[in-house]
Amino acid sequence: MSTVRQLLAAKKITDVYAVAPDAAVIEAIRLMAEKGVGAVLVMHGRRLAGILSERDYARKVVLRERSSATTWVREIMTSEVVTVTPDHSADSCMRLMTDNRIRHLPVVEAGEVIGVVSIGDLVKAIIEEQQQELDHLQRYIAS
Repeated sequence: MSTVRQLLAAKKITDVYAVAPDAAVIEAIRLMAEKGVGAVLVMHGRRLAGILSERDYARKVVLRERSSATTWVREIMTSEVVTVTPDHSADSCMRLMTDNRIRHLPVVEAGEVIGVVSIGDLVKAIIEEQQQELDHLQRYIAS
């Protein structure tokens, strides 16, 4: 089973997209749209302060008919962020995401954010591992 370190090394995009807690929500939504991601980290300097996802936006801005221009990220972000280390397995990340009903896990090493793993990253890694195992079994059976 792959580790988070291996998943991050295999990703084509390793940038961590973040906004400040005092940014307007519209800035965060624009960044997500521009980068094609479903969540951005909320950073206070170098410290992880929270995470803002499309789900947060839909439930806490759109459904409450708030303005994206006048609502601050700190008002709607998820501040209790589930994080992982580079040594976590893909399987343990999948369990964390399922148990916490989340789609993004910031990766923290030595107190610093070094990346983000998404549900898509995990599904891709698991499918690749299963395909390798299937290929191995087919070769074994054929020999």
